[in-house]
Amino acid sequence: MRYPIDKNIAKSVIKKRPSDADKTTIGTLLSVCGSYGMAGAAVMSAKSALRSGIGLLKLALPDSIYPICAQSVPEAVFIPLKNIAEFDFEKSVRYCSAVLCGCGLGVSDYGRKAVHNVLYYSEVPMIFDADALNIIAEDTDILTEAKSDVILTPHNREFARLLGCHPEMLKGKREELASKFAQRNNVILVLKGSKTIVASPKGDILYNEELGNPGMACGGSGDVLAGIIASLTAQGGDPFRCAAAGVYIHALAGDIAAKKFGEISMLPTDIIDCLPEAFKSI
Repeated sequence: MRYPIDKNIAKSVIKKRPSDADKTTIGTLLSVCGSYGMAGAAVMSAKSALRSGIGLLKLALPDSIYPICAQSVPEAVFIPLKNIAEFDFEKSVRYCSAVLCGCGLGVSDYGRKAVHNVLYYSEVPMIFDADALNIIAEDTDILTEAKSDVILTPHNREFARLLGCHPEMLKGKREELASKFAQRNNVILVLKGSKTIVASPKGDILYNEELGNPGMACGGSGDVLAGIIASLTAQGGDPFRCAAAGVYIHALAGDIAAKKFGEISMLPTDIIDCLPEAFKSI
């Protein structure tokens, strides 16, 4: 199966809230993101997840960035950590419906332990972005530890690291390589770019050619996308369709932001601010 991502895919994932909904029935997302010097990535992924409808967001992060994040995302529940070893992953993942890991995490002992523990203990869908991808690239066999669906969201350079090749090798082969990697490693792969590709473990391909613009090529845009995909997945949708819907919604919000601010001046935070309009239009 190969077909373009369209509005209908996004519609199929966005759920109407029942009248008796509460925060625990809408979905709980555990975010393991951020490090000293990279608080912004944790904040942007958190804000985009909240704007995408998650019922409860829990942020596990180093206590060094807790004051910054707590002021920026007052809606979240925080788990400030002095050391990653003090965090009980096994217990925490029991009370969430998806896990996001990697945005601003850093390639460090802290980050490596976080990625390993999420993969080992989580029995709910996992979304890995940014530094989590770089850590997985050190030994992709770690993916065999996963007990549930895994979504990886690399850009070209991160994907080249996962493959162990030079980014130039991807030219003209993005779809082919994405499909092979997804099938070989039993993951959902979101290969970001001007025409983002979403590949499933079964060999299905969805691709975005309708929306998006060059103004989205800015540090932090990927954190926003990761937050959207994680939020939709945590709300109970099929992970493959949630990944594709997240790509569509992210690109749509990016186009709305470009109209308001221009491609040169728009920021990833503008994409977050335009998410309500994107959801309403869908």
